[in-house]
Amino acid sequence: MVDVSIRVAQSQDLEAIRGIYNQGILDRIATLDAEPKSPDDMMIWWDAHRGRYGVLVAEIGHQVVGWASLNPYSSRQAYRGVAELSIYVHREYRGQHIGQQLLTQLEILARQHLFYKIVLFTFPHNMAGQRLYTKMGYREVGIFQRQGYLDGAFVDIMAMEKFIQTL
Repeated sequence: MVDVSIRVAQSQDLEAIRGIYNQGILDRIATLDAEPKSPDDMMIWWDAHRGRYGVLVAEIGHQVVGWASLNPYSSRQAYRGVAELSIYVHREYRGQHIGQQLLTQLEILARQHLFYKIVLFTFPHNMAGQRLYTKMGYREVGIFQRQGYLDGAFVDIMAMEKFIQTL
């Protein structure tokens, strides 16, 4: 496993986070977003990730090589204990267990913020992501058929979940 440090993201990390996210958009393996994000887009995203919805970064040396975030699942009060996750690793560092380290720390952060469950949505063809999530105890809930439309075609989305604590 590569020597990575995981820490809470700071505003100065936004450009690196944006670059890694834009790789994910262009690679078409982890998001239905079709267009790269601008710095203004990322500021809006950053402002929504305050308080309970934290963001972590993975660093090697002083280079951000990955990030993960807790995201609102729903605005309904009944879902207050459920977070959705996002996790992205720079394409040059994929396959080096950085995602696993980010996910481990993100679950700790989620427990600290009183989430009891994490959900995620992934492409059924993202086998590397599914291996990570399964290894970390996430289970497949099901497939949403034709959940999105990307590059002129319908796209299925797999839902996964993990209970991280009891109430």
